[in-house]
Amino acid sequence: MKKTKFLFLAAIIGVSSIVAIAADHIDAPAVASGTSDITDFYAFQGENTSNVVFVANLQGLLSPMATGDASFDENVLIEFNIDTSGDNIEDLVIQAIPRDGKMYFFGPATPTQAGLNSTILANEASGSVDITPYGQSAITSSENGMRFFAGPRDDPFFMDFAQFTQIVGGNATGFNNPGSDTFAGTNVLSVVVEVPKSMVGGSGTINTWVETKRKQ
Repeated sequence: MKKTKFLFLAAIIGVSSIVAIAADHIDAPAVASGTSDITDFYAFQGENTSNVVFVANLQGLLSPMATGDASFDENVLIEFNIDTSGDNIEDLVIQAIPRDGKMYFFGPATPTQAGLNSTILANEASGSVDITPYGQSAITSSENGMRFFAGPRDDPFFMDFAQFTQIVGGNATGFNNPGSDTFAGTNVLSVVVEVPKSMVGGSGTINTWVETKRKQ
């Protein structure tokens, strides 16, 4: 695959310990409802405790009727960033980009440059997986000690947005238990990478965030 430059579009930041979660379902018009829109980022210890799992969810608030037509944008790079030195600059990246019904993964590896622009690390290919069609059982693959998934999933984020607006407006002092799941019945497109901790900083603390970048 040729080297291609991608320009930064959006980022969500989290700090990993055992579980890190960041979510943002309502965005500015430039990215809202777009194929580059990040809704959630999760980082957590795998079922195999020697592994860490990174999850990027995109294109939120998809109705069941719309999900079948939703697809990953071949001009959008999904990039998981990993800072192992504590300076909030990526030391390693895992890149994912779709092509012809598959999601291709590169890294973890040192990026050619840090910051807003990225180049696909064509010499650091780590694996690929068929993108799971909507309504079918999850397709996963395992290569080079890593596991991969890409495809539509039910939106896992729980948020009682109506109650939140009541709190912000001063009409309520807290959330109800259990509250109402605003995002129930909606879907996202997910990219999941499970990787040995030894490949992304060992047992030390890492800072991690995800970005989407559009081809220029």
